[in-house]
Amino acid sequence: MINFARKLLRLGIFLSIFLLLLSNCQGIHQKQDNVIHLSLWQSVNPPPNRDVFEQLVNKFNQTHPDIQIDSIFIGQPKLPKILTAVVGNSPPDLLVHDPQSTGQFAELGAILPLDNWVENLPFKSDIVPGLFEQLRLDGHIWSSPLYTANLGIFYRPKLFQLAGITEFPKTWEEFRQVAKKLTIDRNRDGRPEQYGLLLPLGKGEWTVFSWFPFLLSAGGEILTNNQPNFINPGAIHALQFWQDLIKEGSATLSQPERGYEEADFISGRVAMQITGPWTYITKSNVDYQVFPIPTDIKPSTVTATGNIFVMKTTPKREKAALKFLEFVLSEEFQTEWAMGTDFLPVNLKSVQSQDYQEYLKSRSWLKVFVEQMSVAGSRPIIDGYTRISDSLGSAIEATLLGQSSAESALKEAQKRLEVILGRK
Repeated sequence: MINFARKLLRLGIFLSIFLLLLSNCQGIHQKQDNVIHLSLWQSVNPPPNRDVFEQLVNKFNQTHPDIQIDSIFIGQPKLPKILTAVVGNSPPDLLVHDPQSTGQFAELGAILPLDNWVENLPFKSDIVPGLFEQLRLDGHIWSSPLYTANLGIFYRPKLFQLAGITEFPKTWEEFRQVAKKLTIDRNRDGRPEQYGLLLPLGKGEWTVFSWFPFLLSAGGEILTNNQPNFINPGAIHALQFWQDLIKEGSATLSQPERGYEEADFISGRVAMQITGPWTYITKSNVDYQVFPIPTDIKPSTVTATGNIFVMKTTPKREKAALKFLEFVLSEEFQTEWAMGTDFLPVNLKSVQSQDYQEYLKSRSWLKVFVEQMSVAGSRPIIDGYTRISDSLGSAIEATLLGQSSAESALKEAQKRLEVILGRK
């Protein structure tokens, strides 16, 4: 009888523990059900920059227990892969991708317009002026900036000194003269050992991107009322300027489609190169400094803005995604990101913060890019920009290779593009 009573007692204890554990498990499950997990596709590179990004995502996750961002590195994302996910109704909740894809995403109805969110953003006035406008298409803002940067001219101070150059060039004419002085044929065999400037060879986007500051400075455009327009005085003048630098022998061309590589600059084969603050030049042991893009009609450069799209999913998930975007634009995120990557903050309070200003003191070259933001324009984000860029890249390449004049190359590119687009 006693043994039976003991068995009943043990059974009661076991059932009590079981029910308690079950209750706890249900509580955990219910708690997990209240957590929204959002997928974020990103291709942040190089790895040290990705580490900074992941640390900031983790910080958001720690301070927002009801929203968890699952950051997924997808390498260099090919647009067809993303479009396939959209068409297959399996897109990520958030996507870090080039603004130039905006038109295609909007055309598919894949992304959430952010007008109301931007309008009600508590610190809207703290965002660098013009950045949201650069992400506007057909009356809507379609994405939010993650970071920004722009193009300048990196140069080798020691080579400037040896050439007797005491001031950096401020105008196109001064730029030409400086490039000539920096071009040196030491053994007089007609092939300079040192060139003044490296220009990108190729039809790709890097070539178009590098040429854009000169286009804008000359008052040129490639779109009029969202329609391709390559044949305007500013565009012709800007392309002719690049061709003149090649004809005069004071600039050399990169390897095809490799205009972003810095080996010639680091070796001293070229004294100047068009690039941005992300460059590996800053991690090298060579001397370097930066000056703004020289001016023709007006001071100009072009932005390299990384952005985040909120993909259309459900109202609840979209609301959670917007919460993350708010954190991305915050002074906290932008300061830590900028100091960890050398991209520029998109939040003015971050730019003006004591931490960032101290950071700039040891990086005078970076301050040039910060100051240039006030004159920075942007590339188009319309649907079909890829075809526009391809045609423009072909015109630039043909001109730099001496196969055509600037005007003829741009006219041919315009004609070819109109055929592709089915226009006359």
